[in-house]
Amino acid sequence: MVALDIQKFSEGRTKARAYLCYLFSKNIPNRLPSITEDMIMPRLLKIKDELENCDGVYLLDHKGVQISPTFVKGKEQIDDDAGKIRADRAYYYRAVREERCTITDPYPSLITGELTVTASAPIFDENGVLKYVACLDLPLDEAIKIAHPTNMDHMFEEFFKLAYGAFSFALIAVAVLLFFKGIQSFFVYEITPDKFKIKDMFEATILLTLSLAIFDLSKTLIEEEILGRHKEHNISGPHKTMVRFLGSIIIALSIEALMLVFKFAIIDPNKLIYAMYIIAGVAMLLISLAIYIKFTKLKIDE
Repeated sequence: MVALDIQKFSEGRTKARAYLCYLFSKNIPNRLPSITEDMIMPRLLKIKDELENCDGVYLLDHKGVQISPTFVKGKEQIDDDAGKIRADRAYYYRAVREERCTITDPYPSLITGELTVTASAPIFDENGVLKYVACLDLPLDEAIKIAHPTNMDHMFEEFFKLAYGAFSFALIAVAVLLFFKGIQSFFVYEITPDKFKIKDMFEATILLTLSLAIFDLSKTLIEEEILGRHKEHNISGPHKTMVRFLGSIIIALSIEALMLVFKFAIIDPNKLIYAMYIIAGVAMLLISLAIYIKFTKLKIDE
């Protein structure tokens, strides 16, 4: 399935990029004086020969114009590709912007029509001025094979899934118990419009709030760590779990602080300062969470 293949590639993308970048750095000269197309192309073709299922290789100049034919499988080449402008392609502008080897998301290949990824590496002269961008197209299934985890990786992945599953369902059990305990308090304390006590309402609300926060955390663990669903692309993996966890804590503490404000305002206004301490703590958590999201997002985008 295409969706499953894309997910597998996403999980092993770092390994695929590391391997392809290693091939570029090993074979293609960089940051040397008098770098020319004649120096680069034989080495780029050597990389193509090492990767048996490579769809094609080609060279762009510093403006993103393809200056070589596209060399495809075997000894064939597409001469008409020379002179085409590729400056709007991700494999060009990302390599130029990041000044390092990059690998694109899967996209339909113009050569084969199948899903492919392109690895590209910028080539500089001795003064650090961009001269060329070397590009290599690889079928998606071949990229998945490169990034395919070892048996040991599979074993630990399954172990961690089982562990997260056990903890998640244990947390769900705790959330259910808290939920029923909170519902039970309505009958134990006879919380009705006729018999309404603020203290009893506070206790019930605390139990239900904790139940919601724990349930939301366990839901996130199941979706992220067991089912592998990543709905938010700007924050993923453990970062999203941490954000959801801290978010649940902030929501719970905010509700508790609000209830304490009402409670102390009624029974003991002198204790309102303690509620303000909690509100200040919530504000600090919000600021810390915003900083965490900002820096983890920057790290992922690099």
